[in-house]
Amino acid sequence: MNTLGISKSVLKRLPTYLAYLKSIPADGPANISATALAAALNMGEVQVRKDLALVSDGGRPKVGYQRESLIEDIEQFLGCNNTNEAVLIGAGKLGRALMGYSGFADYGLEIVAAFDANAELDGETESGTPIYALSKLPEFFRSNPVPIGIITVPAAAAQEVCDLLIANGVKAIWSFAATHLDVPQHILVQYENMAASMAVLSVHLSAHIQGN
Repeated sequence: MNTLGISKSVLKRLPTYLAYLKSIPADGPANISATALAAALNMGEVQVRKDLALVSDGGRPKVGYQRESLIEDIEQFLGCNNTNEAVLIGAGKLGRALMGYSGFADYGLEIVAAFDANAELDGETESGTPIYALSKLPEFFRSNPVPIGIITVPAAAAQEVCDLLIANGVKAIWSFAATHLDVPQHILVQYENMAASMAVLSVHLSAHIQGN
């Protein structure tokens, strides 16, 4: 299915639907409606209905969606059955945690190698993934073209790392660095700003405490 024109907000919601659908026991209801899914996730029914219509034509009035078929439709739309290889830059605590996370395989992501500015890490492995000195990245890419780069370096080094990845053929960047990256128009950057997420949680907790 063509994903062109699909907003990032929709793409971010689809994994939430998928995770919930997969959490339903095998002996649970065979069908699920957009109304039931919205209620379970505390989301707007109209929005959920629109999102599902983008990825599946299996919905039926008063019946809803066949649950297993809807799971397959969402997985196909998200490319979960495809394997997208990635390299990770920054083999510190966060980088190693990501390298050890087995859940990426459910969404078709495989971290095939990691690189770090600390040359002493060259030759190490983490969860079976090799770690190389950052200076070896161009050589690696000459024989292993990889489309995705994951950045887990400090903000001050992120732009330089980003430029290096793009120069070696990476088409998409997943950045955990707390800084904006300047990239060509054809490069996609997905930011994971943990500081911003923590700020949202903090404000919510403050409002909750004040409300009591």
